[in-house]
Amino acid sequence: MRPNIEVADIFRSAGPAYRIAHAGHLSLHQLRVMSAVEHCRTAALGGHVEACEDCGHWRIAYNSCRNRHCPKCQGAAARTWLAEREADLLPVGYFHVVFTLPAQIANIAWQNKMLVYDLLFRAASETMMTIAADPRHLGARIGITAVLHTWGSAMTHHPHVHMIVPGGGIAHDGTRWISSRPAFLLPVRVLGKLFRRLFLTRLIALHDAGQLNFFGAMSNLADRRTFLRHLAPVRQKRWVVYAKPPFAGPEAVLAYLSRYTHRVAISNRRLISFDQDGVTLRYKDYRHDGAERHQIMTLTANEFIRRFLLHVLPRGFHRIRHYGLLASAARRDNLALARRLLAVPSEPEVPTPDAPLDTCSPCPCCGGRMVVIETFARWCQPRAPPPLLLPIREFAS
Repeated sequence: MRPNIEVADIFRSAGPAYRIAHAGHLSLHQLRVMSAVEHCRTAALGGHVEACEDCGHWRIAYNSCRNRHCPKCQGAAARTWLAEREADLLPVGYFHVVFTLPAQIANIAWQNKMLVYDLLFRAASETMMTIAADPRHLGARIGITAVLHTWGSAMTHHPHVHMIVPGGGIAHDGTRWISSRPAFLLPVRVLGKLFRRLFLTRLIALHDAGQLNFFGAMSNLADRRTFLRHLAPVRQKRWVVYAKPPFAGPEAVLAYLSRYTHRVAISNRRLISFDQDGVTLRYKDYRHDGAERHQIMTLTANEFIRRFLLHVLPRGFHRIRHYGLLASAARRDNLALARRLLAVPSEPEVPTPDAPLDTCSPCPCCGGRMVVIETFARWCQPRAPPPLLLPIREFAS
């Protein structure tokens, strides 16, 4: 069912004026994201007509934009991705670990997304694998699935990485599986210290190599001494690494991943209204607990669009990454070894279907099979529907 208000509705209404007001300040990629969201599932992208084989009910289905920032296009992508990941799950507890950048670093990341987001991934993953490999802690090679989020609940800029980590790993000699304690993976204070050191050392190296750019009020950070003074407070500050209790089984891991892997800055479900006063939406204030955590705020349409565009990722940037045992190059071999060491059956072979999967949802009237009876190009409309709503089989006869 279509929500009462969608991000696309806001973009169609306020987007043209926003483009004019910010001409020259929006990247081509941001403009393309706006256009994709506006045109998603409209005649602008073409589509097809489906009809039920049993009762003759027909409907028009417009094509999706498939842009990874579009709130309407992530469901199918998430389901496909999850189906591929389900075979990778091991019969062990899984932990959820979060690495977050301090506000002073987040401001630098906003103007250097590609470099700083990539550095966040590398520093966080190396921190986890280094501490896990230490015999004083776990002493094993672990696997990591990491997902980048760049937003807080109020759509502000808040870059952080969510990690899903199996509770254990393969010993360095490859002869046994080493399990973590039931409710403890790695010490978060040790993780925070190493993460801070790795990240700041490499961020300063990027600055020294002249790879960081600064604009507007932050242009003075191009000077090395000013840059180091800017970082001085975070050198002394504790960098919090948050570790949640383990999930209750593999099914809970998949349920979590389905919510996080393909999430965008805001879903259509969180929108309440859009009128001349602005956009009203729900958000969570994590400084409070209980009922006070759930809040409502109203933003002007321009501010809503600005916050949405803050989270447009650089073109080609991978926001889901795998490390250690789950790294793509050796994932299959590592998982096979882990299953042998855990004495569990190997991954079953998935048979290749002889016929293509049915991508049409069932008939809303009788639950019958829907088939495509007509396709139409971009900016076109389908021809008139069949004059009689007879079953498709009767038309064929």
